Amino acid sequence: MGRAPQCLLSARIGPGTPARGRGLAAPAQSPPSPRHPARATRRRGRRSIGRCSGCLALPAAPARVQPRLTQPARRPSSSRRRAAPRAALRERARRPAGEAPEAERPDWKMNNLSFSELCCLFCCPPCPGKIASKLAFLPPDPTYTLMCDESGSRWTLHLSERADWQYSSREKDAIECFMTRTSKGNRIACMFVRCSPNAKYTLLFSHGNAVDLGQMSSFYIGLGSRINCNIFSYDYSGYGASSGKPTEKNLYADIDAAWVALRTRYGIRPENVIIYGQSIGTVPSVDLAARYESAAVILHSPLTSGMRVAFPDTKKTYCFDAFPNIDKISKITSPVLIIHGTEDEVIDFSHGLALFERCQRPVEPLWVEGAGHNDVELYGQYLERLKQFVSQELVNL
Repeated sequence: MGRAPQCLLSARIGPGTPARGRGLAAPAQSPPSPRHPARATRRRGRRSIGRCSGCLALPAAPARVQPRLTQPARRPSSSRRRAAPRAALRERARRPAGEAPEAERPDWKMNNLSFSELCCLFCCPPCPGKIASKLAFLPPDPTYTLMCDESGSRWTLHLSERADWQYSSREKDAIECFMTRTSKGNRIACMFVRCSPNAKYTLLFSHGNAVDLGQMSSFYIGLGSRINCNIFSYDYSGYGASSGKPTEKNLYADIDAAWVALRTRYGIRPENVIIYGQSIGTVPSVDLAARYESAAVILHSPLTSGMRVAFPDTKKTYCFDAFPNIDKISKITSPVLIIHGTEDEVIDFSHGLALFERCQRPVEPLWVEGAGHNDVELYGQYLERLKQFVSQELVNL
């Protein structure tokens, strides 16, 4: 017989490290920093405000944009000439060195942007897709390959040496992989994990950034076994064995293809699907849940929008904002459970609160005291809350 499935936390804790949060009655004090799969991922030269995870990693934003009061007058570059209004360029060329225009004085500040910067922003707003790409999709080097048999109907997942663990024969039998095509023409890798033969619900799991199916599969086996749910997951375009590039539009096309595959290939009805999104995975999850009703929605360390992560003082959604969860969540008619760590250093805890206040059908949230962005799963109340929600609350909703 093969060995039993690894613990829920086995992929995230190094050898010899005590698995805090393994039991449901684990103490609430802050656990040691976990060994998350994303910590072994190359950064590919991009800057981020977090050292994490399965998370949205953004370029570090300045705390405050100061007006340029002493910048000498000079002829703008060709790119600046194309971007700025002509009247502003003429005024700037006539300005004596060292003199600041009235529009750039500190009184003319809005959301930490100067008046001239706001003019450029609204006269020639950037493409939302380009903003999304700058919000640091971080696909790791693939940790697995998918091999098709001679018949072309069965795919086998092989973990590479970069993976933290290797499957036992029993675990291989529980995992089924295949490829499906999205509306954008990309082929994405999908994984169905049969964790429980009598499971009523299946989680449609959209994982975080900087991880792929190979790194998350051990977590799926442990999580599904603990909460008595099967798990269906997929890799975004440009992640793992999936083709294409990671973009915001591809995120939405990817989860649509996963939703269709889950319903048609396995015959699972919407009332038996729980849409689960973690970090950047909350973006496609909210978009899908706003269009289709399901059994429930779980948002793990969610973000309100890309601009609000980069610029926390942003109060409204601009036309060029990326990942506008805050504007979509009120359209979700299914019950919504939000989970967020109070010490999240990547996506501030305030994002979870703001989304909770916009929900039509919120259930009691889980605010994990002292947890960051990558270690919520290591606290005992995480599993306890999920088990209570799936086995008790959904029955009465």
